[in-house]
Amino acid sequence: MDFIVIDTEGSPALRELAVLDSQGQLLYEAFVAEHPAHANSYRPLKPLRAIVQDITRLARNKSVVCHYAQHDLDVLQGSFRQANMPWIRFKTLCTWELAKQHLPPFESYSLAHLSQCLQLQVNGRRFNAEQAHTAHYDAAFTHQLYLTILEHQQRRALPTPSPHTPNPYSSSRVDNPFQDHLDLQAVYQAEFALLKAALGDVKADPNQQSKGAVILGAAGSGKTHLIMRLAKELLRTNRLLFIRQPNNATAVLHHTYSRILESLAEPVAGSDRTQLELLLANSFVNILSSLEQVTGTQKGREILAAFQENSLQLYSRSGTEETQRHRARWEYIERHITEWWGRHYTAAGDAVTILRGIIKFCSYSDPHKKDLVRRWLAASELETAEAESIGLENWQEDMSREEFALAAITVFGRLSTLDEPLIIVFDQLESLGLPHNTLILESFGAAVKELLTHVPHSLIILNLFPERWEQFQSCFDGSVVDRVSDYIVPLERPSAAQLEALLSLRAQAVGLEWQTLFTPSARASILSQPSIRAVLKQAGAYFHARVHNTPLPRPTDAATPLAERSVTARLHQLEQVMAQMVSLLQPYWSSLSPSDLPSSRAEVAPLGLSPPDAESLPPDLDTTSAPVSVAAVVADYLSQKRLALAADYTRPTIIQDANEIGKLAAIAAAFQLHQALEFEPLRVGRSKLPEHLRIRTAQQEFVIGFLNASGTTFTARIKNFNQLVALHPEIKFTLLRDGREPKLTGAVGLAEIEKLQHSPNGQFQVMTPDDRISFELIYNCIIDIQEQDLEVALALALPLLLDSLSDYWLMAALRGQPLHA
Repeated sequence: MDFIVIDTEGSPALRELAVLDSQGQLLYEAFVAEHPAHANSYRPLKPLRAIVQDITRLARNKSVVCHYAQHDLDVLQGSFRQANMPWIRFKTLCTWELAKQHLPPFESYSLAHLSQCLQLQVNGRRFNAEQAHTAHYDAAFTHQLYLTILEHQQRRALPTPSPHTPNPYSSSRVDNPFQDHLDLQAVYQAEFALLKAALGDVKADPNQQSKGAVILGAAGSGKTHLIMRLAKELLRTNRLLFIRQPNNATAVLHHTYSRILESLAEPVAGSDRTQLELLLANSFVNILSSLEQVTGTQKGREILAAFQENSLQLYSRSGTEETQRHRARWEYIERHITEWWGRHYTAAGDAVTILRGIIKFCSYSDPHKKDLVRRWLAASELETAEAESIGLENWQEDMSREEFALAAITVFGRLSTLDEPLIIVFDQLESLGLPHNTLILESFGAAVKELLTHVPHSLIILNLFPERWEQFQSCFDGSVVDRVSDYIVPLERPSAAQLEALLSLRAQAVGLEWQTLFTPSARASILSQPSIRAVLKQAGAYFHARVHNTPLPRPTDAATPLAERSVTARLHQLEQVMAQMVSLLQPYWSSLSPSDLPSSRAEVAPLGLSPPDAESLPPDLDTTSAPVSVAAVVADYLSQKRLALAADYTRPTIIQDANEIGKLAAIAAAFQLHQALEFEPLRVGRSKLPEHLRIRTAQQEFVIGFLNASGTTFTARIKNFNQLVALHPEIKFTLLRDGREPKLTGAVGLAEIEKLQHSPNGQFQVMTPDDRISFELIYNCIIDIQEQDLEVALALALPLLLDSLSDYWLMAALRGQPLHA
């Protein structure tokens, strides 16, 4: 690195000269006093002889880097001769020759062409032909070109991993805490210790009051990863319940409870049981052990002896299912546990009924019956024969699902007082701060207050951006803010040493070494990124460049102050903002008559979707890379996310109609950025209809509803839906039911399905796995953009979604194709 960069201007006589050091800093700049071009120059001028003497001193024992060095040497040699100074032989390195040897073939090897093709930047700016042919400017780009050539040389000198080697940095995002990602304990060690201390405080509280914690960190800082660490270390003792953002203001608590049931169905590593089974076994054995009427009898002591060493034997040592011994033992357990509950709490209300259902769940080993009880616990109506087969009665249709959900969560909290504290984590909350989600945010604040008030023995954690937490505090009740922020856990960017250790750990997992995988400049670029996710993403891009010879990652400006960012990057950001603004104006345009519209719609076309002609742009602006980059990012996301959703399709899932319609509303609200669109529910007097939305676009009007209930609820609501279909012959109706829900058997319900199918404007559709995955893919893409997990502008991603999923009927309908075509 002991070199200088020299650029000369003028031929054959030297006009000006600039010298840069190896770091790209200007060492020397001079303008020749004797040159005719400087007769009236305002610049400070210097005699040629003095300049030649200075060059001799600066170049001593240095390698001299020039672009097309022969030209610069000819000019310098002529200058030495003119100044009557002896010529010295410089040790020169020519970037023109080096580029031809070490870089891919180019049409031209001029400094301008190479700088543009390689996207070189100086002070955040691309090469501009109008500023070229000044010595300092050309020397600066020659310096960048030489560093790029060195980078390519160093890459070729490094051992190349096999093309089949997995990218150790490709999987950087934790979608839920039950996943398994490499974890470097040194990162956020103190923050993790604080969360564990908070759990200890909850357990030690004599009043068993719940506490709150807020984990604050920017996108990609590792908030969910930290929760994964909690799950890995504590799942054998504590129950960790993970809830993604609610999407329906009327069903926040039921949404929370449904996600809790899904979390409780997660298996615990090192055990053949789920979180729910561990919680119930520990709690029930502890309850029975505390009862004198159990410990004081021979039968009770025999029962406890079977479970005392290992509470999980509650499930395996109660006799064969359906035998008299099995029934008698579980009747004994149920009687004493419900009596204990009545003495400590109350024998009235939904809580004791829920407790009996939980005991039923424990008593069954048949997976089908356990699934029926799980659906019953979610307040789903079962077919009459199904309810009878598990000895439970269906819930009343008119009960409050929110009150039921709070009672059920409270039951689990109270059971945990006989075990270890619950860890209740709310994630993906950022989009609740968007204007169209104000009602959901208010309901969420009220729900958190109810949980902190009624659910004991729990640590309730909110994962948030710092700025979003500031917004939430202004919306939440003051008492909620005080209690949920018992512990504030800020996640700062890890140190460079910690990030290097993390990168090394991931490389070692696939048999590689971080230090020999990337060149020094690549490592510096990777470590300069603003967050853990950005570091891993940049490392993944460099890995692809290293192994698969893809282009090197473009320089990123994420950590650079706005005033110093490149013109192109700032224009790209402006382009995304303008695209959103223009899309927001789309409904207004649609309402105007042709005479009211601008003379050319091109004047207001979304930037990036219809870029202007290249000839009208500055020569240093890349007009294609930004839209192409967004398309590539979205395409890669959709491909990876589809695989993940397909893998999760068979996981235990609580399908909740209020949640389904919330997803559809989120999709519709997002597409209002792209086109004129309105959505709202319809009414038929006071009749209870399936959850649905009427969507109106410029081309058509249609209704989408969801009905995943069974039994009499399904029958009553599809009857009302059919009335709605008949009342609105001008609207197309589709009623959806998830294919994982039980098959319908009721004669009246089946007859109503046939009636809907044969109506001219209605259809009943069972969602196949492909349908469900496509629906979830659209919803997840929108939410991930709003959560900044997918770093593209929503307005630019929406048309890509429409194109990528053009065969999916919902996207086709939003594109204007007939719904029932």
